[in-house]
Amino acid sequence: MSRLPSFVRRFASRPIAVRLAVSSVFWSFVILLIAGLILSTLYRDNTERAFDQRLLVYANTLASNLVGPGDPDRDLGPIGDPRFELPLSGWYWQVARPNAALAEIRSSKSLFGGQLPSLASGDNRFGQIRRGYGKAPDDRNLRIIERDIDLGEDGRYIIRVAGPADEIDVAVRDFIFALTVTFALLGIGLGFTTLLQIRFGLRPLANLRSALGAIRRGEAERIAGEYPRDISPLASELNLLLDTNREILERARTQVGNLAHALKTPLSIIMNEAENAPEDVAAKVREQATTMRDQVNYYLDRARAAALAGTLGTLTEAEPVIAGLARTFAKIYRDKELEVELVIPSDLRFRGEKQDLEEMAGNLIDNAAKWAAYKVMVSVEILRDDDRPRFRLLIDDDGPGLPEAAREEVLKRGRRLDETKPGSGLGLSIVSDLAALYRGTLRLDASPAGGLRAILELPGDRSST
Repeated sequence: MSRLPSFVRRFASRPIAVRLAVSSVFWSFVILLIAGLILSTLYRDNTERAFDQRLLVYANTLASNLVGPGDPDRDLGPIGDPRFELPLSGWYWQVARPNAALAEIRSSKSLFGGQLPSLASGDNRFGQIRRGYGKAPDDRNLRIIERDIDLGEDGRYIIRVAGPADEIDVAVRDFIFALTVTFALLGIGLGFTTLLQIRFGLRPLANLRSALGAIRRGEAERIAGEYPRDISPLASELNLLLDTNREILERARTQVGNLAHALKTPLSIIMNEAENAPEDVAAKVREQATTMRDQVNYYLDRARAAALAGTLGTLTEAEPVIAGLARTFAKIYRDKELEVELVIPSDLRFRGEKQDLEEMAGNLIDNAAKWAAYKVMVSVEILRDDDRPRFRLLIDDDGPGLPEAAREEVLKRGRRLDETKPGSGLGLSIVSDLAALYRGTLRLDASPAGGLRAILELPGDRSST
């Protein structure tokens, strides 16, 4: 199969409305162009026939004068149009026998001693009426009628009558101009009505897209409204898909919760039983049980987040969640008189579950509060992207910071660079994994405040209301 040209492939990826509009304009132009060519050709033919009829009337008048009483070589006199009397007026007549000498040719005064070109050719039969174009003595284009007269004993004569071809050309040009203006207005009207038809015809698809956008933004749960018969099955199938997705996610949540309870209870029993064991055995059991519990919590959180991150239409108001975390950690670390500065738009929304935002922001604020000297700053940058709106959560501290080589290391699961600080080493790893599930990112950088800056990019934007 041969490859399609690049311009065809580019055009095939355009929106349906653009494709319909372009194809409609193209074919309308082609049809109007062909119609214009046909009409202008027909008009030229009709104009030539009408002009020939006028010339034929003059030729018949000359023929009548020839066959009248008297000598056929006499002066034929005027034939009713004064332009035949004006020199080089463009209107001429000429009467002569075949192969007559120049002195024997009779002509109108307008011809001014010149001759009209012959239209006869070798295959013409005597008696035919011939039509064609020729040159006047002054090189003007002429439309010529030529006919033969047989006077019996008086011999044969050839009558030629000519008029300026400019009159035909001017009439045709005027017609083409009027036709072009008319077809241009018609084309504009057709284009406008086509755009209205496309807009009206594709409105159900636009409504369907708006309905899906409302679901994605969390403003609706299902596609509502009436749709045409050919689109209604698509809307129904999408609603069924949404319902099925919610059922699968609900079952996943239930199974994750059941697994959490099933594993945490035996771990608690093991830790309680370890209290009765010898001290060295109890310490080892408690250490391993704590590691197991941390690992279970980590993977359960990942499983829960993986299920919830795919939920369509889940929106969380970010400012109340992060403000609550800021107040909580300010109280937890009040012994160091920690100040948590918050600069977040009140209409910021996170496209995801509330508990996931609490998990990510909470871990980052907690980590910054552990290492901060006096202050933690939380701010937001909105990333302008129409296709995938996002925001960037910046968490800065004024602590000792972290060398560049160690920043990637602390994002690995279970890695702690300072064992004197409390924690399991899973916090930043959980944040990174959760962000990835939402197609976001977590990275660490130097803070303008002197410490560490955590940069968390997540899907979301500011409310349009």
